[in-house]
Amino acid sequence: MSAIQVQELTRYYGTRAAVDKLSFDVPAGSVFGLLGPNGAGKSTTIKMLTTLLPPTSGTALIGGYDINEAPSMVRQIIGYVPQQLSADGELSGYENLLLSAKLYGLNSKNQTRRVDEVLEFMGLSEFRNELVNQYSGGMIRRLEIGQALLHEPQVLFLDEPSVGLDPVARKSLWSHIEEWRKAFGTTILLTTHDMDEADKLCDQVIFMHLGHIVAMDTPANLKATLGLNATLDDVFVHYTGTSIKEGGDFNNVQQIRRTISRLD
Repeated sequence: MSAIQVQELTRYYGTRAAVDKLSFDVPAGSVFGLLGPNGAGKSTTIKMLTTLLPPTSGTALIGGYDINEAPSMVRQIIGYVPQQLSADGELSGYENLLLSAKLYGLNSKNQTRRVDEVLEFMGLSEFRNELVNQYSGGMIRRLEIGQALLHEPQVLFLDEPSVGLDPVARKSLWSHIEEWRKAFGTTILLTTHDMDEADKLCDQVIFMHLGHIVAMDTPANLKATLGLNATLDDVFVHYTGTSIKEGGDFNNVQQIRRTISRLD
């Protein structure tokens, strides 16, 4: 069963195709990676799948709902964590989550309960009343992902979820995400420049370049095509012809994500 079905999805900016006739399926409950260099069309694809950007042509079904014909239904069953900083640094972690709960339309009876559950699950209960501008980069990212999980979405979209995080914070973040996926069967579609992360986490990946799919398979199968001891970094370079380049505190996270959002 597919949680996401993408059919000839295309987006033009003027005469340039940022995304050109993408077609792929994402099995329910899996972790699926969109990989490629900056400017490959990854973020544009996610914005279309989350109904933030209308396709020029083509469509996609998310949980059976068409992004063109039923965008409001799509929004009800997805969570989305963008590259750009989405948490408000002048509010506490608890206040950020409570605001998100209201925006998701959770009834007042469930709002406090769900906020408390997410704070506990993401390891932030101890810091619930601290302003987010005092959080570390890893804590901010866990909070933002917690915001997207408040309504228990069927599909979670993560655009560069670990950008700017040190290895310890990255490992902690993915431990929380993986625990959530196993508990609730959430389908995850992510973008990342960390090929080691993609290799460990993704059941299947797509490599994009200049708006096109240039390779699609499991990480193990893609590495095997290049021979013994090949890494996913090698696969990246082989199929896209480019190298991989990547990204503290609140201000660091904000600057890194603003820069990346301008590049893709």
